[in-house]
Amino acid sequence: MQRSLIISPDPIDEPALVAARRMTGGMGAAVYFSGVVRGSEDSQPISAIEYECFRPMAEHQFHQLFDEAEKRWPLESIRLTHRIGVVKVNESSLWVEVVAPHRGEAFAACQWLIDEMKRVVPIWKKPVA
Repeated sequence: MQRSLIISPDPIDEPALVAARRMTGGMGAAVYFSGVVRGSEDSQPISAIEYECFRPMAEHQFHQLFDEAEKRWPLESIRLTHRIGVVKVNESSLWVEVVAPHRGEAFAACQWLIDEMKRVVPIWKKPVA
């Protein structure tokens, strides 16, 4: 399975990521997810979220999740980009792509990956008023 993990303060260039997608002929589904910063956190208005992480552990945890996803579904690739630093409202903080033979597998793997990421990857967020 192909993997790409980027943890960066740089804005996520979604069109470039989509354009860089590579699929073989046996794959029929590419699922993309973009997580965008909302204008409120816990019912309070915010202007941004500041993300920070312990990079070595975050990378380790992401790769463990990629390993587990590969065991659960017949995936061709996973690409994941997570921003760190200050991310303003309406900007993307997370972009995930999963390529699989069928849409059910791609959707299931993508949702599982995001849910597990939030549970185990040491990335913390702090609202900015």
